[in-house]
Amino acid sequence: MLGTAWDYQDHLPEFLARLEALSEAGMSVCNPPEVVRWNGDKRYLKALADQGLPTIPTLWFDDATRGELAIALNAFETDRVVVKRQVGAGGLGQHSFANDALPEPGWRMGHPCMIQPFLPSVVEEGEYTFVFIDGGFSHGVLKRAAEGEYRIQSLYGGSEFDYTPSPQDLSQAEAVVAALPFDDLLYCRIDMARLPSGELAVMEAEAIEPYLYPEQGPQLGAKLADAITRRLG
Repeated sequence: MLGTAWDYQDHLPEFLARLEALSEAGMSVCNPPEVVRWNGDKRYLKALADQGLPTIPTLWFDDATRGELAIALNAFETDRVVVKRQVGAGGLGQHSFANDALPEPGWRMGHPCMIQPFLPSVVEEGEYTFVFIDGGFSHGVLKRAAEGEYRIQSLYGGSEFDYTPSPQDLSQAEAVVAALPFDDLLYCRIDMARLPSGELAVMEAEAIEPYLYPEQGPQLGAKLADAITRRLG
């Protein structure tokens, strides 16, 4: 099982090579290297959008400067955007800029990136996490940002709460899992946020080494153990 590989975004080729070597040596890797390769670059969100799943509108760039920010602000007809690394994790290296608070003229992202309109619901309502073990829903989490912050990770002061999803919200998360091009995921975490339309949009489908929030899912350990036992036969 993968765990605590929280700097893979800075060493993705080496990380993938190591996983492939383990697999070629006859080890069962969870989740498998082909899943990690697909999931390591957030352009997988384009594939999910092409399948008709609700996603946040996104522009993709090899790098970004003030010029690309202006393009995105105009294209989305919004006054605030969020810039994320295409290969990234934990909100690290993420930025949010507004029309009246742009970076210095010489600023650049320095990585292939994605620019999205800022969703007020992330601050007003929070971000929802759905944890799945062996394809089945395990538990939900509501994550809220600290006062004055928009990033919901605990690294930035965010808080997590128990969350029992409505049937409609759960079905939207299950649709994301069903759309993933793999049917052998030991674990998967779907992160979603509310669009102005009221439906949930997928922000991330984390299948590498996501934190699975055991505090909000006290049966997580037993569910993982059962799933691993089944795989070992």
